[in-house]
Amino acid sequence: MSFTAEVKEELSRVDGKRPCCSRAELAALVRIEGTLHITGPHRFRLEIATETAPVARKTIKLLHSLYGLKTELTVRRSVLHKTNNYLITVPDQPRLVDSLSELGILDASRNLAYGVEDRIIKRDCCAIAYLRGAFLGGGFVADPHGDFHFELTAETDEMSQDLVVLMGRFDIEARVTRRRGLFAVYLKGAEPIVTFLALVGAHQALLRTEDVRILKSMRNDVNRLVNAETANLQKSADASAGQVNAIKLLADSRGLENLPPALQELAELRLEHPDVSLRELGELAEPPLSKSAVYHRIRRLEDLAADLTGRTRGDDLRSKSKKKAGRLRLS
Repeated sequence: MSFTAEVKEELSRVDGKRPCCSRAELAALVRIEGTLHITGPHRFRLEIATETAPVARKTIKLLHSLYGLKTELTVRRSVLHKTNNYLITVPDQPRLVDSLSELGILDASRNLAYGVEDRIIKRDCCAIAYLRGAFLGGGFVADPHGDFHFELTAETDEMSQDLVVLMGRFDIEARVTRRRGLFAVYLKGAEPIVTFLALVGAHQALLRTEDVRILKSMRNDVNRLVNAETANLQKSADASAGQVNAIKLLADSRGLENLPPALQELAELRLEHPDVSLRELGELAEPPLSKSAVYHRIRRLEDLAADLTGRTRGDDLRSKSKKKAGRLRLS
C-alpha cells in the first residue's frame, strides 16, 4: 500500500464534528472526484470514482447519512495498475438536485457552480473538513523516506485558487501548477506537509513523517560533521607533512643541532611524531607547552626553511644566468 493510500485510509476514519463538517467534506469529495451527467430537464446522475476502498465507503456513508440518497457501487479491476477502481453512481432521484445545491455543486438556477462556496466553509472546522475531503478525492503525498512532495488535484483554475486561499487561512503556503490539463495545488518542503496532515487529522501519518524527517536531519548533521572532520584531518595531515619537510630541509642544510634549543627540541619531536596534533605535540615536550607556544615555534621553523629555500633558489638562478652568459661569450 502506498503512503497516499495509508493517509487516505486514516482520514476516512475521521468523523466530522458537526453535520456541517460532514457536508463540507462530502462537497469536496464530489467536487474533486465527481462527474455530473444531465439526463433531462433538471435531471442528473452523479458518478464518483476512487481507487481507495475506504474513501468509497466514506463517500457512500456520507451520501446515505446526510441526504438518504440511493447509490450503486461498481468495482472494476485495472489491468494496467493491478488495482481496483470503485465507481459510485447516484441515479436520478427526488432529493438529488437539492442535495447537489446544498453541496454547492449546483447554484440557485440549477446550473453548475464553480469554486468553493463561502457558506460551506464559513466555520474553521468546516474549512478543515473541506480540505480533508479534497485530499480524499484528489490528494497525493509522497513517502517521506524519499523527497517530500504533496499536491491536490483540481480541474479548474478557480478551484485551485480557492484551495490555495483555504490553506492560507491556516498559514499553509501553497502554490499552483498546471499539468496535463489539470491544476495541481502543491506544497514545498516538509514543514507545510506536516502542518496539513496535523490539520486534517492524519496523526499517524504525521508521526511517521516527523520520525523520518528527524532521522533525515540527524543523518544530514552526521554527514556534515563527518565531512568537516575529514576536511580537518586532511588539513592537519597536509600541515604536518609540510612541517616535517621543512624540518628535514633544515636538518640537511644546517643541522638541527645548530638551531636554538627550543626549536631543536620541537623539531626532533615533530620528526618522531609526525601524525600528532599541535596540542598533543606540546604535551610531549619537557616541560609541556601550550598549543599557542608550539604553533609559534613551528612557524619559526617554517620561516627558517622558507628563507633557506629562497636563498637556494636565488643561487640557482644566478648560477643559470652565469652559465648562459658564459655560453654567449664563447660563441
